[in-house]
Amino acid sequence: MEVKTADTLQRIQQAALTEFLDKGFLGASLRQIVKNAGVTTGAFYGYFSSKEALFASIVEPHAAALMGRFMEAQTAFAALPEEEQPKHMGVESESCVDWMVDYICKNREPVKLLICGAEGTSYEHFVHNMVEVEVAYTLQYMEVLRRLGRQVSNLSQSLCHIIASGMFNGIFEIVIHDMPYEQAQRDVEGLRAFYTAGWRKLTEE
Repeated sequence: MEVKTADTLQRIQQAALTEFLDKGFLGASLRQIVKNAGVTTGAFYGYFSSKEALFASIVEPHAAALMGRFMEAQTAFAALPEEEQPKHMGVESESCVDWMVDYICKNREPVKLLICGAEGTSYEHFVHNMVEVEVAYTLQYMEVLRRLGRQVSNLSQSLCHIIASGMFNGIFEIVIHDMPYEQAQRDVEGLRAFYTAGWRKLTEE
């Protein structure tokens, strides 16, 4: 029986990352991954139970980091006393987006795999799931504003979803198109300014 080693694990994951990025999860060949890693199929199954388990081992740490930081920003804002929320609007999200840009640029390949190559896995709706969370917290905040006596336009859930979807897909364009870090920072800053102005226009009577 082959003894598991960190070096073999790393070779399998690196070969898989290359194959998955090139062909996506559905098109990737486990046989090719095993060949490129220089291991036998039997040895592979000593490390992973399936191709999807291998895929998950590569993207899960990054999915967890991105979603975790995003949820942290959402819950921190929602936990503020309602009367304090308007003056904090955008502070937590700006810090979160800055962190995301930095994280994406430092982990380009696995994040690109998460965003572009996950069809057929449990990760294929990752961005959609972030959007759904954003919509839920946006609608919750609008109710807070109404309770505070603010005049707030009635925005449909579907419109909130379209807006949030545009924002998050826009952020991940930086990895889809392999933008240099400085360009990514500038473009996302502009994107955030665009959406901030748009939200103000839509939510003010």
